[in-house]
Amino acid sequence: MDKDTRNAIERATQRARKLLEEDFAAQLEGDFDVHRDGAVAATAGKHLSARDAYRRERIVAAIEHKRAAGMTAADAARDYLRDAAFTTLNRFVALKMIEARELVQECITKGEQSGGYREFCGMAPGLPLLPESAGYRLYLESLFDELSTEVKVLFDRRDPSSVLWPKRATFEQLLEILNATELARVWGEDETIGWVYQFFNGQDERRKMREESQAPHNSRELAVRNQFFTPRYVVQFLTDNTLGRIWYEMRGTKTVLTERCEYMVRKPGEEFAPRAKKDPRDLRVLDPACGSGHFLLYAFDLLLAIYEEAYDDPASPKSEATGKALAEDYPTLDALKKAVPGLVLAHNLHGVDIDPRCAQIAQLALWMRAQKAYRDSGIGRGERAQIRRSNIVVAEPLVADEQIAKEFVAKLGDAELGRVFTSLVESLSLAGDLGLLLRVEQLVARQAKRGQTGDLFAPPEERIRAALDRFVREEAGATNTRRRLFADDAAHGVALLTVAEKKFDAVLMNPPFGSGSMRAKKDFEKAYPRTKNDVYAAFVERGIELLASKGRVGAITSRTGFFLSSFQKWREEVLLAEAPPVVLADLGVGVLDSAMVETAAYCLEARA
Repeated sequence: MDKDTRNAIERATQRARKLLEEDFAAQLEGDFDVHRDGAVAATAGKHLSARDAYRRERIVAAIEHKRAAGMTAADAARDYLRDAAFTTLNRFVALKMIEARELVQECITKGEQSGGYREFCGMAPGLPLLPESAGYRLYLESLFDELSTEVKVLFDRRDPSSVLWPKRATFEQLLEILNATELARVWGEDETIGWVYQFFNGQDERRKMREESQAPHNSRELAVRNQFFTPRYVVQFLTDNTLGRIWYEMRGTKTVLTERCEYMVRKPGEEFAPRAKKDPRDLRVLDPACGSGHFLLYAFDLLLAIYEEAYDDPASPKSEATGKALAEDYPTLDALKKAVPGLVLAHNLHGVDIDPRCAQIAQLALWMRAQKAYRDSGIGRGERAQIRRSNIVVAEPLVADEQIAKEFVAKLGDAELGRVFTSLVESLSLAGDLGLLLRVEQLVARQAKRGQTGDLFAPPEERIRAALDRFVREEAGATNTRRRLFADDAAHGVALLTVAEKKFDAVLMNPPFGSGSMRAKKDFEKAYPRTKNDVYAAFVERGIELLASKGRVGAITSRTGFFLSSFQKWREEVLLAEAPPVVLADLGVGVLDSAMVETAAYCLEARA
């Protein structure tokens, strides 16, 4: 995507953010008595209808949830406002992109004259007569509900950030921004929503953060400071020489990836030890700081070829996941092609980030890529693939008032399970600052030694998630909103634990660099004494820990680690001792968009 196009996206994103935040701030204060300084009067809102009073309760519950996480009242209100604006913008950007791929009927490109809405009105002729375009809103919300069954994070209207809806004038201006001629070409590009994410937080905001403090104050600052788009060629270079190279060796060089992976480094006449084959469902790829999912998207493309190639291999092994080879589970290649998009998202690709906004985007981007693969296979015939699972995880603390937590533990009805859950909550206190750097899997090891794991971690998610679902369904109103926020946090915590327990064939990353957050400084330095001088070095160390035997890490980071004396332990005790470099490109400055850092891209291989 050229500079002029990126500039157009940046202008549109900043205009849309300003427009939505001004509208939503006015609604919060004027309609819901939630003030910019975070003041929320307990007796306010008496003028509201029952429906709007419930909406206010959801807003207040969300702000109180943020305060429980350690934010000031003003910061919590601002963060809610930002969440609401970002989610709203992302939803309509997503609809533009889904429209461009013909996964839904035309819905917003022509506003209320869009073909999908006109057809919808044919079934309910009174809709256009409703005041303030309420009929059009009902139509769009029905689309959100349909899409939320698959793209859960972004389109789920139960999320408190969904409470606010732009006023009619704001909504019309938003559609005008998104439907501008200069943006007409961007909606078919996978990169677009990633650029919207990066440009939502402007350069001035990042500059101000750095001027105020060298180290980020909190997890949001850490995320915003490190939002730098990874160029496509770097993504390919690192993925080709990790996932691509692993499959190349498993196939004894006889693979279509030999030509597909144009950046795979191969020496003339090189020899390498044979690598045991795996069923593709057992190949695991992780991005521990996934952002909007660029590494995972390209890995998806390689995995499509890998699955098809493995299906035709008479020596293909049985899967650990099913106990059968691909040809046993799928009687024809067409049956496999129909299933592969869902298999890749369910089994192969894993992403973690501390910014919940990333989860919205990465999950959407992977869903759209899966739909494209389904259509391109020629099997779908105009249908959408049913994608029910992806492995994008938000690393965040499990925050709840004590009463909610006590209620949940009491309702578990299992003292042993309650102790394990309480330990999990405690271990996640810094998840929002450390992400997957937090060695949360050690909790399981400690509990296993004490014989206290029960059924919770076998499998790790099912029992706890079932209990959380029951807990949320029990009550309505504000209490239910607090329970849902608690349940969502807990589900992400269990999912983070599940990721941390796995071993991966390829770990790909463009990790944060510089100082970690002030809040986690003490724990970070204690956990990573060899790499505490820079977050990126710790991410590489952690990535190596998560590798399977002979797995590979691919990373783009600052190049300082390869020559500064302060990184000597990183070079000697981490890289050379545990996963020596196999490929390295010294890229210099100007690679990560506006980041003023000299970079290197490199791949490491874990010792067998």
